[in-house]
Amino acid sequence: MVLALSVSGAVVVLVLLGLFVFGLRRRLIQRSGGTFDCSLRWNVPETETGGKGWIYGVARYNGDRIEWFRVFSYAPRPRRVLERSAIEVLERRTPQGEEELALLSDSIVLACRHRGTRLELAMSEDALTGFLAWLEAAPPGQRVNVA
Repeated sequence: MVLALSVSGAVVVLVLLGLFVFGLRRRLIQRSGGTFDCSLRWNVPETETGGKGWIYGVARYNGDRIEWFRVFSYAPRPRRVLERSAIEVLERRTPQGEEELALLSDSIVLACRHRGTRLELAMSEDALTGFLAWLEAAPPGQRVNVA
């Protein structure tokens, strides 16, 4: 009985510690400001317009880069880094079919190309406005393509 209570207590403590570290990581990502909720689909086929493979994340502006972090991860580093000069916006659309269930409500999907890789970002209308303004605010001489 004592062993069972000790094991149960240890499991509860480990779960609470894991949740604490998980929340602390999110706070550290948001500490520098300029973050927004942003789901991502990486390496999307050209002919596909909606589908599976969305990963929920948080994006952070960092100078001329966007750093994208997975929400459900303990990694302190961004999973993807997108340079402003290499982002090409192809189109924007509303979520279709099963995407409506996989994404946050009122998300807008932005199809982009980054260094030859097609990707899709899903974000709120406000975050989209900020993202497009950030792209257009590139320093003089940088090539920016905003659809």
